[in-house]
Amino acid sequence: MVLTPHPHAYALYADKRNLILLTAPDSLRAMGVAETTIATLTTGIPQTRLVDAQEHEQWRQQRKQWFFKPATGYGGKGTYRGASTTNRVFAEIMQGGYIAQRMASPGERMVCLEGAEPVVLKSDVRCYVYDGQVQLIAARLYQGQTTNFRTAGGGFAPVRVVD
Repeated sequence: MVLTPHPHAYALYADKRNLILLTAPDSLRAMGVAETTIATLTTGIPQTRLVDAQEHEQWRQQRKQWFFKPATGYGGKGTYRGASTTNRVFAEIMQGGYIAQRMASPGERMVCLEGAEPVVLKSDVRCYVYDGQVQLIAARLYQGQTTNFRTAGGGFAPVRVVD
């Protein structure tokens, strides 16, 4: 029997609660992490906090600045933009098991489509890594909240690395 992802590897690398530590400069300093590394982490990873029901009112007031994600979820399942959560969903989030990540605007790229005016699409870059080595780099181009593969000019795009 094969179980993937391996539970130990998942606990080390995929649990979103790890992002809380990676965006906490004081905790990183206490662990002896170099200032240049701390700067890279806090610049590249949006601030992440554990959702605590005791801070319910604070979360309600600031929810538009945050994206709520299940701590152990994957693929965007159960993920909510704070600005568009209903009262029912917000109450569910406050029950626990969620992290909150500060909203970060996606990159944008101008795409020229054949026979049409250029359009602006949101973009992000994904690095697929195995055993410490980058296996693939791909960009996603999309409109709306996520890649839907129906947007003209959207979907996955190749990335060429130039030295």
